[in-house]
Amino acid sequence: MTAREDYYRKNGERLVAELEKRGFKAYYCDSGRDALKLALELIPKGSVVTWGGTHTIEDMGLMSALKEGDYNVLDRSEAKTPEEKKAIYRKAFYADWYVGSANAISEDGKIVNIDGTGNRVAAMIYGPENVLMVVGINKLEKTEEAALARARNMAAPINAIGLERNTPCGKTGQCHDCLSDDSICSYITVMRLCRPKGRIKIIIVGEELGY
Repeated sequence: MTAREDYYRKNGERLVAELEKRGFKAYYCDSGRDALKLALELIPKGSVVTWGGTHTIEDMGLMSALKEGDYNVLDRSEAKTPEEKKAIYRKAFYADWYVGSANAISEDGKIVNIDGTGNRVAAMIYGPENVLMVVGINKLEKTEEAALARARNMAAPINAIGLERNTPCGKTGQCHDCLSDDSICSYITVMRLCRPKGRIKIIIVGEELGY
């Protein structure tokens, strides 16, 4: 194990302990490959599974594994009309498992997410029986304030650029606290406790995943 890997593990395991104090069921994996294996062990075969917008889950291969495996997947990208897409958003609240990531986590275990339409954060907070979040160690910040700043000033502008949104941050790469119709910062949530305990499972990964 390299010094960097040991450093990530020490910080990751400490974060797992803080998340557990807050009612989350947390795990640490050294790599995205290990996290993928664990995720597939946690989600029972035959489960109804869906997800919100997340580069982490896509990059680590979990989306593909779920589609190719014995799961009932609700994939909004396969919707042929806006009405079908909206229907999948609604069905997500009745899924067995909702999979996603976080934009940032503070060292004391508070989870920060930022959303444009609210479907992702709403499902994480209430609805699906189980939520599984996979979060790279690069999203760990010292404080809740720093985690919020990361979501606003890093995750949101990068997403706006990638989605080609007509927002100031999409043009400059910096948050302008805009009121644009294309804003992806409509809803900002801080999860400080998990109720009921264990509903939200979090895999912290000792690699840089997502942004």
